[in-house]
Amino acid sequence: MKLYYSSGACGISPSIALHEAGLSFDAIAVDLATKKTENGVDFYTINPKGSIPVLELSTGTILTEGPAILQYIADQVPDKNLAPVNGTMARYHFQERLNFITSEMHKGFIPFFEAYGYPENARPAAQEILRRKFAYVNDVLAKQDYVMGDQFSLADGYLYNVTRWTPAAEINIQSEFPNIYKFMERMETRSSVQKTLKTEGTPAFVA
Repeated sequence: MKLYYSSGACGISPSIALHEAGLSFDAIAVDLATKKTENGVDFYTINPKGSIPVLELSTGTILTEGPAILQYIADQVPDKNLAPVNGTMARYHFQERLNFITSEMHKGFIPFFEAYGYPENARPAAQEILRRKFAYVNDVLAKQDYVMGDQFSLADGYLYNVTRWTPAAEINIQSEFPNIYKFMERMETRSSVQKTLKTEGTPAFVA
């Protein structure tokens, strides 16, 4: 398999997932500004949407969108319990968590990345909306160690991924949301996270 990523962006989550699953893959960097892979391939020929992450299977099938990729990876190794079993209420709650992270948190960071050209005066409102989302997650993590309870799931890799962007929104997780900060500390002890950060050349979040 091949995972197409851009350092520090939303490819962190599926990389963590692949390492947790113990699946072999090649990580291929993409320059999102030029839409070229590290090998000079036009990225639009791989994903016409032009976005990462992209998982290319050994069959040549292309799978896009983080939540879909995470569930595919989990279902390849059901014995590792990286996601609840399909068809169970727990699986629907897992999808609920993934959807919250992708639509309410992930997309909430768009105004803070220069490429999108949002006006400066739009940022305070976007920041407060994000704070409300993180406050909800902070309350959840006051009662449990991980997104789904006391056991790690691939939703945790996604939460770890988007939380890394909080400095761009001038949100101080350590002082404002201490339960999330402790979660980030737990995540960075995992070898899957350490391997991913090494591949991407990205520093740890926790000092």
